[in-house]
Amino acid sequence: MDLYNYLKALHLIFVITWFAGLFYIVRLFVYHAEAVDKPEPEQGILINQYKLMSRRLWNIITWPSAILASVFAFWMLFFTPMGKAWLAMPWMHIKLGFVFLLYVYHLKCHQIFKQLQRDQIKYSASFFRLWNEGATLLLFAIVFIVILKSTLSWIFGVLGLFGLAILLMIGIKAYKRYREKHPNA
Repeated sequence: MDLYNYLKALHLIFVITWFAGLFYIVRLFVYHAEAVDKPEPEQGILINQYKLMSRRLWNIITWPSAILASVFAFWMLFFTPMGKAWLAMPWMHIKLGFVFLLYVYHLKCHQIFKQLQRDQIKYSASFFRLWNEGATLLLFAIVFIVILKSTLSWIFGVLGLFGLAILLMIGIKAYKRYREKHPNA
């Protein structure tokens, strides 16, 4: 049981740093997209700085955290008795489905990261603000599934997730209106 608890602690640490990286990388995407509208030399200075910050965050924190979180998760699930028991439970299958979506999100962020590194800006700052909420929704879904397990009514859980998504979108629109009225805020 001690090994399992160490694995779980390491898994949680790297999940936290992985999400921190995902949240921050998309904020850097927002700033990068906004920097395009700045005059030179400010534009060039900002874009070069955001590219450097993104590269360091993505390669030194986010990718290693994703890999290590996965290594410790696989170790727990496939090489400990507790993990093998959890693999038989329906809530774990749902959680792993959301983790799969998290990897899809991560890989899309990687694609965007590579585009921005090549100065290919295909999305607006508004898109990136909305895109940033994808990680938030996945975090909420995964944490609630893990904590509540089979006690969660899936109907209410899904409705709650949609409610959270709606609240996030309303908040983003309100913030956008506020920024339009107060551009220097």
